[in-house]
Amino acid sequence: MKDKVNKKRKFFQRLRNPYIIMIIDEETFEEKGQIRTSRFKSILVSLLLICISSVLIFTIISYTSLKEYIPGYDSSEIRAKAIQNLFLTDSLIQLYNQNLKYLNSVKRVLTEDISLKDQDSLLVIQETPVIKDEFNPELILEDSLLRVFVSQQDKYSPVSRNEMKLNTFLFPPVNGQISQPFDRDKSHYAIDIAVKKNMPVKAIADGTVIFSEWTSETGYVIILEHNLGLLSVYKHNSSLNKRQGESVISGEVIATAGNTGEYSTGYHLHFELWMDGYPMDPENFFNFSAQ
Repeated sequence: MKDKVNKKRKFFQRLRNPYIIMIIDEETFEEKGQIRTSRFKSILVSLLLICISSVLIFTIISYTSLKEYIPGYDSSEIRAKAIQNLFLTDSLIQLYNQNLKYLNSVKRVLTEDISLKDQDSLLVIQETPVIKDEFNPELILEDSLLRVFVSQQDKYSPVSRNEMKLNTFLFPPVNGQISQPFDRDKSHYAIDIAVKKNMPVKAIADGTVIFSEWTSETGYVIILEHNLGLLSVYKHNSSLNKRQGESVISGEVIATAGNTGEYSTGYHLHFELWMDGYPMDPENFFNFSAQ
């Protein structure tokens, strides 16, 4: 036991033993200086220098471009591009979903395909109480919905109220007698208007042509996209005056009425009006008998 204690004392004594480090000129052997130290002080100084060097190296690598040379460490430029690509991908996904929803709506307009879920939504709309108006107490439902929708758009749109009224004014496509009315029960989401041969068909409002082609069932068909989510569809025309992508103004002639397509039984215009993918009764918005 005493031997162990003596060994420890000798060990610590050696650490504390003083030493002199002398600096001597090699040629003249003249003493230039000396440093008094011990093993314990040398160990402390070495540890302190190692800590300071480690902190300094870590700081330099972390806050300078030197870290880009470390294998496996991404550069700041790559990280910035990765973040940018992440936001771009998210925006593209949202845009894709919006376009997919829009294309599905146009497809349903062309095929007049309303699912059971949509039928339930339409029934809910039909059962909604009629909105009263002090100037027109018997205001019809579709017109009320359109007014509410336009008022909501006015609330957040920077466009002036006069411009909004001008852009949302609906112009009747043709004048004539209605041969078949709008009927949801029979899945006839349009009205058929008897017309004379080659009667001009006009755009109901400012918009853009999103479809202008021949179909075997409904002949020459043209579809316009308007503000506020409105789509207008014109079928069984004898010819079309506008191509896809062109802009039209309200009242502009876009086609000539005809008797084309397998489903046509005479000269008439098959006219549809859709809002956000749901069919609306055109008679609630137009007076087709006006001259």
